[in-house]
Amino acid sequence: MPADLAVIGLGHLGLPLAQAAVTAGIDTVGYDPDPRPYAELGAGRSPVEGTLTASEIRRMLSGGFRPTTDAAELGRVRTAVICSPTPLGPDRGIDLTALGDAARALAARLRPHTTVLLESAVPPGTTENVLRPLLEEGSGLVAGRDFHLACSPSRLDPGNRTHVLANTPKVIGGLTPACTESAAAFYGRLTDKVVRARGPREAEMTKVLETNFRHVNIALVNEMAVLCHDLGVDLWDVIRCAETKPFGFQPFRPGPGVGGHGVPVDPGFPPHSTRIPGHPLRMVSLAQEINDRMPSYVIQRCATLLNEHGKSVRGARVLLLGVTYKPDSADQEAAPAREIATRLMDMGAQIGYHDPHVLDWRVRERPVPRADSLYEAAAAADLTVLLQQHRTYDLQGLAVKAQLLLDTRGATPAGAAHRL
Repeated sequence: MPADLAVIGLGHLGLPLAQAAVTAGIDTVGYDPDPRPYAELGAGRSPVEGTLTASEIRRMLSGGFRPTTDAAELGRVRTAVICSPTPLGPDRGIDLTALGDAARALAARLRPHTTVLLESAVPPGTTENVLRPLLEEGSGLVAGRDFHLACSPSRLDPGNRTHVLANTPKVIGGLTPACTESAAAFYGRLTDKVVRARGPREAEMTKVLETNFRHVNIALVNEMAVLCHDLGVDLWDVIRCAETKPFGFQPFRPGPGVGGHGVPVDPGFPPHSTRIPGHPLRMVSLAQEINDRMPSYVIQRCATLLNEHGKSVRGARVLLLGVTYKPDSADQEAAPAREIATRLMDMGAQIGYHDPHVLDWRVRERPVPRADSLYEAAAAADLTVLLQQHRTYDLQGLAVKAQLLLDTRGATPAGAAHRL
């Protein structure tokens, strides 16, 4: 059965896009070669934690959304949006394997006049140097002449109910002006504002700048946190004062590490097989190095606090609160909690956790005991570590109950806990 839209990749990018399209009345099919998303969606459940609720999935299905593992569906649509995952590989370069598989599946069925859009986070040049040749070789068609090709990197913020697709401007860069306008016509049905970039590389680089802006500024305040602790300065009060400046400053806050799907991208290493270094962003590399050190710093602070209270890490009961990468979400992508738990286990600590959004948590494939009663668990633990400030946590009450509380997010009232 023909559809207006195919969303390729039913993960943290594809599902919200499909939801927005169905809500806008666009006949949508969702393709993923992995049978698990198909099975989960068929059962009325989201295949990805922290994306859509069960009720939202049911509304999508009742609105006509059709998940499928049949690639033949891709040959019956007017628009195809690639939302394949592009995680960091072992060499910390972006892994384009899933994107390549999606491109080949689409290319074998690509029809003239189709609009192909790329939303996955990719290094600059991917649309033209990776996606375009795969589509052209597999279809025999020419991008910009026989079909439209454009990049529009996702700006999704999982769990954010204020800034959603409809009110977040969409950046679009097409291979040709006609490609850009075709993409703009599609996204104009989903969002209030479309921003036209000069081309695909400019659109791709926009995502690079946005992501690295976040990582570099978080690295700055993470370094400030360590410095201020050593100097006996209250960093949280410093930030409170600094953010009153009405220009030239945007507040960022430190934490135990940086998680999320927006991985830092160094465009100095292009997505080609040769991977010849180009112009690496030294600031980005340094920021990543700083942010990667934060779990170790948290462990150091834990050990120091326990020692100051006459206890050793070995044998200590440590309760970790909030194991997701952002508050009020079940998404655990790249959250620092797992590394912190692993290091504490290696030092002989007895680890437990509490998270209202995560009912089962495993470290090294072993289940970590989940606290049923938060206050009782905090009172029994030698050390409680707040890693994520979910809205449901009564931090003032928690500070009273806990024997020893380390707040890595600065969320507790001043003086109620030891802050990062």
